[in-house]
Amino acid sequence: MYTDRDACLRAIRAKDARFDGRFYTGVLTTGIYCRPSCPARTPLPANVQFFPTAAAAQQAGFRACKRCLPGATPGSPDWDVRGDALSRAVRLIDDGVVDRDGVPGLAARLGYSIRQLQRLLADGAGAGPLALARARRAQTARTLLEATSLPHADIAFAAGFSSVRSFNATMREVYAATPTELRGRGPGRHCRPGGSGLTFVDLDLAVRRPFCPCNVFGHLIATAIDGVEVFRDGVYHRTLRLPVGFAVVSLAPGAAGVSARLGLSDLGQLPTAVARIRRLLDLDADPVAIDSFLGDDPRLAPLVAAHPGRRIPRGVDGDEIALRILLGQQVSTAAARTHGARLVAAVGEPVETPLPGLTHLFPTAERVLDAPDAVFAFPAGRRDTIRRTALALADGTLDLGVGADRDEARAKLLAMRGIGPWTVEMIAMRGLGDPDAFPATDLGLVRAAERLGVPDLAATSAAWRPWRSYATQHLWALTPHAVNTIPGVPGCEERS
Repeated sequence: MYTDRDACLRAIRAKDARFDGRFYTGVLTTGIYCRPSCPARTPLPANVQFFPTAAAAQQAGFRACKRCLPGATPGSPDWDVRGDALSRAVRLIDDGVVDRDGVPGLAARLGYSIRQLQRLLADGAGAGPLALARARRAQTARTLLEATSLPHADIAFAAGFSSVRSFNATMREVYAATPTELRGRGPGRHCRPGGSGLTFVDLDLAVRRPFCPCNVFGHLIATAIDGVEVFRDGVYHRTLRLPVGFAVVSLAPGAAGVSARLGLSDLGQLPTAVARIRRLLDLDADPVAIDSFLGDDPRLAPLVAAHPGRRIPRGVDGDEIALRILLGQQVSTAAARTHGARLVAAVGEPVETPLPGLTHLFPTAERVLDAPDAVFAFPAGRRDTIRRTALALADGTLDLGVGADRDEARAKLLAMRGIGPWTVEMIAMRGLGDPDAFPATDLGLVRAAERLGVPDLAATSAAWRPWRSYATQHLWALTPHAVNTIPGVPGCEERS
């Protein structure tokens, strides 16, 4: 969007929060960059320059605004929903690949040369991979300064800086403030040891409005697998496998978006954990654009009006989602939970946590391959499909990660014996984050079509592209089910 100067000017004049994260405004007279909704006086058009990312603005020499805190915006929905190489690269950087594997590792994941990768990101994101990773580190460091009482040196290394000196220099350059000054502006929360070697941090996760938490939290609660997930006192808790160590996360809808408490075995994994939680809850979606488009259809309009801002219940890991969907094929939600709990108890990785009921990490594909046949208490054909899928995931033949090529993943899934179109669409929707997946043969969708008087659902759904995953959420809500309910949350207690 940042290339459409007239549209950007209209957005900053209106101080429209819908565009926060979609572009950034550099003010030439002050040398700062802002989010579109910044409450400061709107600069003259001749004095502004627009950028696609915070990293691009920083690379151009602008520092972050102290009033609107542009780094605290929701992520751009463009990077989240698109499936091209540029978006895949940005998602991988957001997941921490550059910090873990360097630029060569990122290029290898995408099948590009380093030079091709740098050109791709410079052209599309306005900054190269190192600049994007640096902006990520700076925002993580600011979050830790404001949300914890950790020593500066610990924060520097936890955020991924190679030295305290580079940490101090970056914070002064990006925020025009020292780490001590930034800490004084925080809400005064504390970083707390919580037992089991975990360090706990409380955060508020920004979300674009409107936000309907009913189906996304409801789905996670209704399908929770014992040992990995639990819902208690209005809060959804789960364990989370990370590239280094693990975390326990506690999530609940809040006035500011989503309230999150993260307990991490390695504090340096905080940005990766946050990125995965945001994907889990689909927090970077653009609900206004989606609802406006779907609401133009008279059949969907009442559903959208009743529950604006529905999100897609995704996952923290594509491999996990695929295996869970296969476990739940052709069985009830309760049976799927039982199958999942049996698998977790048999081959899940035990972890010690201070939260009752959280005892394991969901097993990796490699561990699933080691599960004895007795764990799979269902027909041999489905058991073999799970094993074939786990093998493909384990040996890298099938990639369902955050940087996966969605079209390639779909084709490989569909070519596997035992996996049909419904399974492919469900994995694409929840595991790959495809906004246009549509399991047309799903029983809930078929019943919704009958209720709406739609004779040919597959043909009708073509008019809902490219947002059919979101149309699916509205259609599913027509059938009463616990996946649309959050016990104790006003507006989400009654089933749709």
